[in-house]
Amino acid sequence: MKAVIQRVLSAKVEVDNTMIGEIGHGLIILLGVAHDDTEDDVPLLCDKIVKMRIFEDENDKMNLSLKDVGGEMLVVSNFTLNANYKHGNRPDYLAGAKPDVANRLYEYFIAYAKEQVKKVESGCFGEHMKLTIINDGPVTICVDSEVLRK
Repeated sequence: MKAVIQRVLSAKVEVDNTMIGEIGHGLIILLGVAHDDTEDDVPLLCDKIVKMRIFEDENDKMNLSLKDVGGEMLVVSNFTLNANYKHGNRPDYLAGAKPDVANRLYEYFIAYAKEQVKKVESGCFGEHMKLTIINDGPVTICVDSEVLRK
């Protein structure tokens, strides 16, 4: 399971010109589920993200976590994170989980996050979405549950 996390001042997601999720200060999570991911990857990845100290303290040092600052989270599914771009110019996405598995793990990630974070919003799995993001920093980090398992 891969996530691109971005620290934001605000973010929102729209489907068919209708806003379906919006947050203030916190993190946007672009979440990609691979074919070999399981339920065990969800707490591993989510706990790391929620506890990652990437928010400034009173001395302007990145020393506080999402929990510490009472931040919010917007989770958006993104199958393209599993792109294989090694050969040619058209990536393939064969490493991604089948849609039913990916959606189940995506929904589990959201439910798990809601146990950790005061406000969690989400995109709509399988839909074409438009994101509006006001980055803070910018701070952008790629997190992979495979790396965390080692």
